[in-house]
Amino acid sequence: MVRLPAQRIDAIDTLRGMVMALMLVDHVREFFYLHRQVGDPMDLASVDPALFFTRLASHWCAPIFVFLTGVGAWCYGQKFADPRPAISRYLLKRGLFLVVLELTVINFAWTFVFPPKMLYLQVIWAIGLSMLALAVLLWLPRGWQFVVGIAIVAGHHLLDAVHVAPGEAGQVLWAILHDRAVIDFLGVPARTSYPVLPWFGVILLGYAAGPLYARTVAPAWRARWLIASGGGALLLFLSLRWLNVYGDHPRQAAEGLLGQTMSWLNLTKYPPSLLFVLLTVGSGLLLLAALERWPRSRFWSDFGRVPMFFYVLHLYLLHGLYLLCRHLFGAGQDGRYAFDHVAQIWLMAALVLLAIYLPCRSFAAYKRRHPGGWRSYF
Repeated sequence: MVRLPAQRIDAIDTLRGMVMALMLVDHVREFFYLHRQVGDPMDLASVDPALFFTRLASHWCAPIFVFLTGVGAWCYGQKFADPRPAISRYLLKRGLFLVVLELTVINFAWTFVFPPKMLYLQVIWAIGLSMLALAVLLWLPRGWQFVVGIAIVAGHHLLDAVHVAPGEAGQVLWAILHDRAVIDFLGVPARTSYPVLPWFGVILLGYAAGPLYARTVAPAWRARWLIASGGGALLLFLSLRWLNVYGDHPRQAAEGLLGQTMSWLNLTKYPPSLLFVLLTVGSGLLLLAALERWPRSRFWSDFGRVPMFFYVLHLYLLHGLYLLCRHLFGAGQDGRYAFDHVAQIWLMAALVLLAIYLPCRSFAAYKRRHPGGWRSYF
């Protein structure tokens, strides 16, 4: 097997690091502000605007991360003279690794309960299964990759009316693919928090866009493609949201500019709607184009180089900090310690981000010195 020199793309690492920081904000909310839980989509009649936009900020993480995972898979293959078999094997191994990691290390980080009373099949599970799907779908011709990816992302709403009751044939599979539910998973109740079908389309579109980062592609041409695609996605988002007939739930009635803005941006994530993907991935493409022109930011790219290390580390640290705060400051009537103000969520997120920067930077440097092997999984 012939290997060619590897390359890393700073704009991708930087954008990945930035959206991971937004994810951290939302996870602080999950630990410290759960007394003001929000739905999907959010109830505009009851949610505080500060909490709405705090929750909204995290929406960019999963779709951009999954899209960039597809791009990264294509870039990984360029180390090999015959890339597709190598990419497929890598995706199969990494996808299975992520599924196991979700069921063990990550579920324990959220609950600190063993053996688990409930498994939560969340974003790492969805990325793992998306990698397994991409290991098969990447064998399609590139044109068909775009067609199939768009068909999945845009067309899965046609299946919204399909529901399979517990105990009926196919209920477990359908809950995993498209309909959030509690299922029996190896004898343990499991909640399919991230139905995965639309994510298959997102990762496939990312893989199909991977050749934009070939060494032979001029940066100016790539930037034009990113701007055109991202701008087109945002225009389509605005058009469909204005028509209010397809791509997500209808807009809620709201008064004033703030209320109308919240109504337009109040999108469905589980599973990700067409409008959700158009808004987040579309603006992500514009950011990718911009980041190639901005000075390199090692702070964000260091996070982006070690995404799984970041993910596991921040969850355990957040859970530990939550237990410490509950011990020091006590709990409310519901048995939980909670922040009083949304601003405290952002402050805690900033402090945690600074606390984990040096470990992430050190591990990123270690990966650069010792590429490949188990380190590539983190």
